[in-house]
Amino acid sequence: MEKFLTKEMIDEGVSFSMSLSENSRIPKYKQIVDSIIDSISTGKLQMDQKLPSINMLSEEFYLSRDTVEKAYNILKKRKIITPIRGKGYYITRTKLIAKVNVLFLINKLSSYKMRIYNSFINNIGGNSQTDLHIYHCDQTLFLNLIDKNLGAYDYYVIMPHFKTDNLTHVSSGESVLEAINKIPKEKLVILDNNKGIENSAIEVCQDYENDIYGALKQGIEKISRYNKLILIYPESSVYPYPRRILNGFKRFCVDSGLEYEVLREVYDDIVLKKGDLFITIEESDLVSLVKQIRDKNFELGREIGVISYNDTPLKELLGITVVSTDFKMMGATAASMILNKETGKIKNPFNFIDRNSI
Repeated sequence: MEKFLTKEMIDEGVSFSMSLSENSRIPKYKQIVDSIIDSISTGKLQMDQKLPSINMLSEEFYLSRDTVEKAYNILKKRKIITPIRGKGYYITRTKLIAKVNVLFLINKLSSYKMRIYNSFINNIGGNSQTDLHIYHCDQTLFLNLIDKNLGAYDYYVIMPHFKTDNLTHVSSGESVLEAINKIPKEKLVILDNNKGIENSAIEVCQDYENDIYGALKQGIEKISRYNKLILIYPESSVYPYPRRILNGFKRFCVDSGLEYEVLREVYDDIVLKKGDLFITIEESDLVSLVKQIRDKNFELGREIGVISYNDTPLKELLGITVVSTDFKMMGATAASMILNKETGKIKNPFNFIDRNSI
């Protein structure tokens, strides 16, 4: 039978009541956090109301000072309470107390990553507080964010993409896996790339090698009309791409009996020939290539073809054929699984979207 310890405290004329379970498996600091949030949501605690001091709360409930301090630090990070020097802790947020608090970690601030994030926000609704951080594929920054926020959120949504010193892509390293493994499995949500990470309750990811292979197979009727396929794959980049994309492209060409070439970039004076079909990954390469096609009076979509990796609204507007995952669906699926308390591993759709450039 569960046993509760309930106390009503008065600190400088302000009354405060809290109840903690003595034999629950929920950590005491978490119980304190949940109790204060519940008191705010039910109106028992008001804006600017003072909370008991750390010493008072620890003495009344026979807790260590570190336990109470940990709870207050979590509430500070969520901006629910604020310390005022020499006076104590005060309630600073009484509206929109989130039922679900989410830390959302994105590796780069690109249009398609933001489409995932915006779709997630739109679908998870108003009963959540989502804090967005960009770690720029930097392991050190990522590790600091995890360490700083460990224990402060209900869910940790992570897109794991990192770079080596040589600016090549890596999904995770020993230190990254060690940090991620500190997050309870039921709180971990992996999006986009799940290579090497096994302990998440929710995954909504791409399968880079098989995705590009399958998408190009969808467009094989048009693709096979071209004499040569050229993939522009940057070997090193500030925001590097998984090498599995390259592997899937090569396997497609070999299996389909198509001549191919891999270039690191679109050069300023790149040699263009009728019957070439280019596949670009970076936006800058797409812009440079289309400009050179036009400047050299080739007809885009007939004499020279272009396929771009990852769809954006601008590519849709310009009529650029793409192979792309469904970014909106990725964000929406993750939000739905969190709201419905579902678990599992979902393969996000990836398609060939035929437009006017091939």
